[in-house]
Amino acid sequence: MATLRQSKFFLFRAFIRLVRFGNLLMIGFTQYLVKIFFIDTSAQTLWEHFTDFRFFLLSSSTILIAAAGYIINDYYDVKIDLLNKPDRVVVGSVIKRRMALLFNFLLNALAMLISLWLSWKIAIVNFVCIFLLWWYSNLLKRLPFVGNFVIALLTGATVWIVAFYYNQHYEEIYIYASFAFFITLVREVIKDMEDVKGDEAFGCKTLPILWGIPRTKLFVYALIMGFISNLAVSFFFLNRGIVIFLTSIIFLPIAWLIIRLYYADRRKHFRYLSRWVKFIMFLGLLSIFFTHIS
Repeated sequence: MATLRQSKFFLFRAFIRLVRFGNLLMIGFTQYLVKIFFIDTSAQTLWEHFTDFRFFLLSSSTILIAAAGYIINDYYDVKIDLLNKPDRVVVGSVIKRRMALLFNFLLNALAMLISLWLSWKIAIVNFVCIFLLWWYSNLLKRLPFVGNFVIALLTGATVWIVAFYYNQHYEEIYIYASFAFFITLVREVIKDMEDVKGDEAFGCKTLPILWGIPRTKLFVYALIMGFISNLAVSFFFLNRGIVIFLTSIIFLPIAWLIIRLYYADRRKHFRYLSRWVKFIMFLGLLSIFFTHIS
């Protein structure tokens, strides 16, 4: 009996790792921040937000699709991951490939049922997201930049869909959706530099493989400049207070990223930068709170 319990617990832990549970929590946290501080500011207590059943379903559908996306990505990347991160491979070692496909289908099916109950428009958006995640895992991630762009677009969509559902506060939410887009794009290219060995062995055509690390670094700098330019445009045409708070919080971390990227030349350096960019995203999201209390 004890062995059976340990086996079930081990399988549960593997599933939690497979769906990137921490990332899923971040998606939910972000969406609730957007709702609390932009959409439903008339609510008197947090309890009112957390008992909003329709929004809970909206957020749940997003999280389910993201979880299914992580599963299908690992399903297609088993061989590559055995080279890039052998100690973190779940599909094929702990969870059977057929089970992974079943989990992917069930999570996507549940997300679509929820979406259809909420709104046919949300259902269409979520169906497109499911298709793009499958296409990315099956093909796009092996192409130069296209896969990076799709993942960044989908990350931004997790923020934007809140404005889309409620049909309000598009300008303010755009600032954070575009922030999520650009920061994710930077991180995805950095991750390609981290995983270049395994990707090259299996015929992927990512930017570091085609251009080499030095030219890809220049491209990352160009992306950062694009992000800064987007903030500047947002400052003049959208909500200046939000842009000022967001910029003030991430300015030094972005500067540190630029400096560390210049000296990075080993896999562990790019792994550190990937985590650092994730930290920048977390800081940016916290600026939603500080903008509101100001």
